[in-house]
Amino acid sequence: MTSLEFTDQVQKISYSLKPVAMNLTRDADDAKDLVQETLLKAMLNKDKFKAGTNLKAWLYTIMRNTFINNYNKITKRNSNIDSTEYFQYFNTDENYITHNGATSDFVVTDINAAIAGLSADYRTPFMMYYIGYKYLEIAEKLQIPIGTVKNRIHIARKELKQVLKTYAPGV
Repeated sequence: MTSLEFTDQVQKISYSLKPVAMNLTRDADDAKDLVQETLLKAMLNKDKFKAGTNLKAWLYTIMRNTFINNYNKITKRNSNIDSTEYFQYFNTDENYITHNGATSDFVVTDINAAIAGLSADYRTPFMMYYIGYKYLEIAEKLQIPIGTVKNRIHIARKELKQVLKTYAPGV
């Protein structure tokens, strides 16, 4: 299917999208925006459409998924958690809180020892990942395949879990 044929078919079907968008949004302006966003996504992703399949169903799926994603964004943004009840029972008097510095020193010492005990082949990618490098960046810096990077980080984490299992809660 050529780009011109695709555009022509999408334009013919676009008139049937507005009632569906209106049903989803219950607002005329939001429905127009949803249709416009759907058509934009369809045009940008026309290479993903397989000729011979149902174009109308493909457009409806794009519209539905766009609506759901927008709805989820709005509800996440507007959700407020009222924590006043929780803080009512929270004891803020510093006299009742004690910190055991020795315990945290032991934990840090054990973690550092466990990391130092790793082979350099595993320790280097693991520490780079821990610092914040992405897999691809690590692979490029160490000049090894990305699959090897992922594998080495996985093995390092597995070994650290084994060595530090005494600190695992409920195990």
